[in-house]
Amino acid sequence: MKAAVIIRTKNEEAWIARVLEAVGRQADVEADVVVVDNQSTDATLDIASRFGCRIVTIPDSEFTHGRALNLGVRETRGELVAVLSGHCIPVNERWLLRLAANFSNPSIAGVYGRQEPLPDSNPFDKRDLWTTFGQDRRLQRRDHFFHNANSMIRRSVWHEVPFNEALPGVEDRDWAKRVQDLGWHIAYEPHASVYHHHGIHQGRDEDRAVRVARVIELIQTRTTGASS
Repeated sequence: MKAAVIIRTKNEEAWIARVLEAVGRQADVEADVVVVDNQSTDATLDIASRFGCRIVTIPDSEFTHGRALNLGVRETRGELVAVLSGHCIPVNERWLLRLAANFSNPSIAGVYGRQEPLPDSNPFDKRDLWTTFGQDRRLQRRDHFFHNANSMIRRSVWHEVPFNEALPGVEDRDWAKRVQDLGWHIAYEPHASVYHHHGIHQGRDEDRAVRVARVIELIQTRTTGASS
């Protein structure tokens, strides 16, 4: 099987070698790996270069999560495109296959996988990951939770609905809501798991919480307006 893998980085020297090693060990998959880097100032790019993956950069002046992802998708080939944060380490060699297996259902636009903490993760992050990502596979028709730290999308759907480049965050949930509005579904695959040290809320990062809450409110307002 062939699959594209976009890895987003910003000063990930502590993690990127382990991430790329895990991606390189994926079973029965020929991975087209592209690192989309946001002006790292540490050894991230030197490490990525040693693994032979392609690297594209996006400057701070142009960066949004949605724009970085759209850039990465344009740089890859193949119908299935995995998205991975530069500090999220696939748990085993079947991570990509387990994400991809969900696309045998023609109604699915995107799949996101489980995220697990490491032993030294912040207790708040452990709590959030364990309560957010359960062990039951599910198909989401209206629930637009989606997470691009560990996900896979159909390129053909992305051509119709690219990621929103104007949002300061939560581009994943916005994308899921827009594709669901078109009749597509989102899947959660608990067996496609990654280790995510700092979790989905980064402990008690208040600035991040404010930013995320603001975007979710915009999405919810759009949903309410559409149904009224």
